[in-house]
Amino acid sequence: MIEVQLLAVQTIGEVLAGANLNEVLRNIWQSNPRLTPQQRGAIQDIAYGTLRHYGQLDAILLKLLNKPAQDKSLHYLLAIALYQLCYSKAPVHAIVDHAVSSSRKITRNPAVAGLINAVLRNFIRQRTSLLDQIRTNEVARYSYPQWWIDKLRQQYPQDYQTILLAGNEHPAMIVRVNSSRIPVSHYQDMLETQGIHSEWLWDNALQLAKPVAVEKLPGFTEGLVTVQDAGAQFAAPLLDVKTGMRVLDACAAPGGKSTHLAELTENIELTVLDKHQDRLARLTENFSRLKITDYQLTCGDATDPAQWWDGRLYDRILADVPCSASGVVNRHPDIKWLRRPGDIASFAQVQTTILNALWPLLQRGGNLLYVTCSVFSEENNQIAEKFLSTHQDASRLPCVYQEIGDGQLLPGSHHDGFFYALFRKN
Repeated sequence: MIEVQLLAVQTIGEVLAGANLNEVLRNIWQSNPRLTPQQRGAIQDIAYGTLRHYGQLDAILLKLLNKPAQDKSLHYLLAIALYQLCYSKAPVHAIVDHAVSSSRKITRNPAVAGLINAVLRNFIRQRTSLLDQIRTNEVARYSYPQWWIDKLRQQYPQDYQTILLAGNEHPAMIVRVNSSRIPVSHYQDMLETQGIHSEWLWDNALQLAKPVAVEKLPGFTEGLVTVQDAGAQFAAPLLDVKTGMRVLDACAAPGGKSTHLAELTENIELTVLDKHQDRLARLTENFSRLKITDYQLTCGDATDPAQWWDGRLYDRILADVPCSASGVVNRHPDIKWLRRPGDIASFAQVQTTILNALWPLLQRGGNLLYVTCSVFSEENNQIAEKFLSTHQDASRLPCVYQEIGDGQLLPGSHHDGFFYALFRKN
């Protein structure tokens, strides 16, 4: 357990210094090949949980410590131990003992072990009082940066608290059944025979009662099912692709939406584009597992079609653009602490550039679907309204799903947060 805590400390430290959580964990697995699956799972759970509740944990530590720990690793160790005390079922004495032992690995100062022990035991004694004291602190209450809270309050005065709290929930596991291979009801029966209970949401989306490892999903290797959030599953049907159409997925990795397009409609000319060479291998793996062979994989930047476009117009374009990912913080809790206020304007500029660059590639009468996994209006409705005001040949079509409404899907128990704007070229 000491090794688990120490590697979790390393993970938290690197993320709060600016690194992506998934990349940090990937590097840790590579550097520590002897870790068991159980140890990996424990490190991941501690890292995700600590980051999910870091605003609260940090506020508690500021109450417990006379001054911040000079060694940031010790601060992160205390935060991890507080997370375990507040949110795990591990025995209290074991959490404290392991934290004390871990501190001795971090520093040789003998006084530190005593400090760690005293701080954690002080929290155990004063837990109720401490939690009451920080309740008026919004960063502590919601575990988001203050600018993020303020922005959501201004944009969603009725819903901001619900959005914030939804982002701190453990994400549901949703699968997309490949209905071209098996009816959804039949696959649901297959799950039941494996003791995996599920709820049908809409179309091909099933929500599992409890998450399971993908290898335990019947037919996963054979391509019968894909893990994909229910909100993301609206994209392919909204684009309304017909047989024989020429289709572009302009920001395709890791391929969830483009494989869905291929599953829904046979005999389409599908171009799958991504600018990151290393992501193309992931795309290829996903298409291969799903037994999809009729597509063209292209490495290119959606902001600069001159690099890769062959000059032939598309009937449908999917623009799932880079964004703040503010609608998927339940799956990526590091995003809350990595984003800065100025990032939103930077993303909006890239999003506008992509839309303007892709629009000339679309046939008259064709549709372009603009998608983000954000809840911030600067990346969503403001982009859509600006695009319509500067393109007289564009009109916005209504979304056919009532769950989406005006295009903004807020995070909920069945889906993450997404935005959809469907444009027709007149």
